[in-house]
Amino acid sequence: VKVPATVPEILTAVDARIAAIDKAIADKNLGVVHNEAFAARDILLALPGSAYVYQGEELGLPEVEDLPDAALQDPTWVRSGGTIRGRDGCRVPLPWSGAAPPFGFGPPGTEPWLPQPAAWADRTAEVQAADPASMLSLYRAALALRRVDPGLGGEAFRWLPAEPGVLHFERDDGLRCLVNLSDDPAALPAHAGVLVASAPLKAPRVPTDAAVWYRESAERPVLHSRPHGDDREE
Repeated sequence: VKVPATVPEILTAVDARIAAIDKAIADKNLGVVHNEAFAARDILLALPGSAYVYQGEELGLPEVEDLPDAALQDPTWVRSGGTIRGRDGCRVPLPWSGAAPPFGFGPPGTEPWLPQPAAWADRTAEVQAADPASMLSLYRAALALRRVDPGLGGEAFRWLPAEPGVLHFERDDGLRCLVNLSDDPAALPAHAGVLVASAPLKAPRVPTDAAVWYRESAERPVLHSRPHGDDREE
């Protein structure tokens, strides 16, 4: 695994990773999604600078690629004579609640301007808010920490020693992020006080495709740890 050397390279690598994750969702290769989606978001939110979340990312929603031609409204679709679909697939109204479209986006029985997939029933904000292992819960935990933790508020950034295939960096005030992109579990410092984890940790190891925010010598509880694939912990 080639580990990026600079923050811009990390951003490029993570963007590519997220694109692959979205494709995996569309292809129903959910094993890839479970392993990578949460870690990719944790990397982005741990880096210096502003964090941008496009609508639906906080719910783990993919682009809707099978919208019927008759529903498309992007001007690009019209200007191209129906040859370029445009970005309507990224603009489908969010699913808020309920078990069927319009998923709380409007009164029952109404139809949004772009049709929502019926499969979004288990990805509504209502469902995910009640699930501590959901993408929404991970975003809320990470964003809440970004607001209050001094380690994430400035521009400080430095690389730390790491095993091959592992990203390990430190922000301000001793806050560290370790991301395991290798094929084997990675070592976590013995006295790490975990703040946010994208997967359950089998101390002192971090699973493949998982990210951890922590401070050394701090005995702090895990604010959010997402069950990882079939290794869901009760």
